[in-house]
Amino acid sequence: MKRILTITLFAMLTSTTASAEGYTFDVKNTTDQKMVHLLVSQDGKTWSEFDLGGGIAAGKSGTMEWSEASNSQNCEQQVKAVYADKSESEPASFDFCEKDLSLEF
Repeated sequence: MKRILTITLFAMLTSTTASAEGYTFDVKNTTDQKMVHLLVSQDGKTWSEFDLGGGIAAGKSGTMEWSEASNSQNCEQQVKAVYADKSESEPASFDFCEKDLSLEF
């Protein structure tokens, strides 16, 4: 089951959970296709969908901010990208409590 989250993703830097404090991170699309969504999961089974608005064009980057809806989630998350042709990247593990986090797909 997918839950839709807004493009504004908020997270506070703590040792084990994420919560709101205006925490931002970058997402870079290194492919030749437009990135339209990010899928995020704590357990690799249940995925939440991050709406990227108009998407991230091939070769471009975007900055996002955590949503308060994720305040109780762990910093460690599995993330995969969804592209315009509906293909998905392999999931990768990221620590959203890491300072200056940059995700590349």
